[in-house]
Amino acid sequence: MKAIVQRRYGPPDVLELEEIDRPVPKDGEVLVRVRAAAVNAADLFLMRGLPYLIRASGYARIGPAGRVRGRDLAGQVEAVGGSVTRFRPGDEVYAEAEGAFAEYVCVPEASLALKPANLTFEQAAAMPLSAGTALQGLRDRGRIRPGQQVLINGASGGVGTFAVQIAKSFGAEVTGVCSARNADLVRSIGADHVVDYTREDFTRSGRRYDLVLDLVANHPLSGFRRVLTPKGTLVLSSGNGSRWFGPMGRILRALAMSPFTARKLRPLVAKPNGENLVFLKELAESGEVTPVVDRTYPLSRTPEAVRYLEQEHARAKVVITV
Repeated sequence: MKAIVQRRYGPPDVLELEEIDRPVPKDGEVLVRVRAAAVNAADLFLMRGLPYLIRASGYARIGPAGRVRGRDLAGQVEAVGGSVTRFRPGDEVYAEAEGAFAEYVCVPEASLALKPANLTFEQAAAMPLSAGTALQGLRDRGRIRPGQQVLINGASGGVGTFAVQIAKSFGAEVTGVCSARNADLVRSIGADHVVDYTREDFTRSGRRYDLVLDLVANHPLSGFRRVLTPKGTLVLSSGNGSRWFGPMGRILRALAMSPFTARKLRPLVAKPNGENLVFLKELAESGEVTPVVDRTYPLSRTPEAVRYLEQEHARAKVVITV
């Protein structure tokens, strides 16, 4: 089968299309024929080996040693391993799993869910990691409730476009922060208010929010605390930071500060979760969440797709068709 393989850290050119053996599902695994896969910031970090802590951590096992890149996929079940009971060949599914930039990938049964029936494979592939991150940030870490004032910093990105829609589905009044060129997009997906960060610093506007989901890390923690209501919550989900430790310094400062204030400062480390995909499937099929796809590229042009996401400030999601 064809797959995008990485054998060393570096720029998008280190991603190469190769012919490799098709995987065989083990007990509890499902072999999926990939129809589409999405590019994520996590792919960029692993591609470049940044922050350097990645190279010394457990992530080294999914580093550049001939590994297939990609985390999000949608496709059809080709075969199932022993003890698999929830899926059968032909089922249309989606998942977050390593090795998505390939014609076939084996996925643990617990990580799979049936694809939303009203979405294309390309739309469904855009959802697992980004929509899952938004859901965990708002619902699980942010404890979002109806009627709250919620701000999404980075509302036009892959996670941000889902966060705006998910927050609206929970009954919140949503403010999205983005550039002027993306304002219409953010309004179109449901934001009640849009702040153009090139013209206005929302941390000095005087407006207060019950919940802030930060996806950009372009303001100090003191600025975010300033916009929270007295018992508001800040959820930190950002890959920015130093070349050595990434966002860890900022996250540790937030954890150290949180016990001394009524405001809650909570880091977010999102994890793949099949049950969340079932929840997101229901949101998609009800029309409350619709993936926004900026561009699509064929598998052979994956390095170009990754370069576009890294350098051109892509709006929403970039998807690979297989």
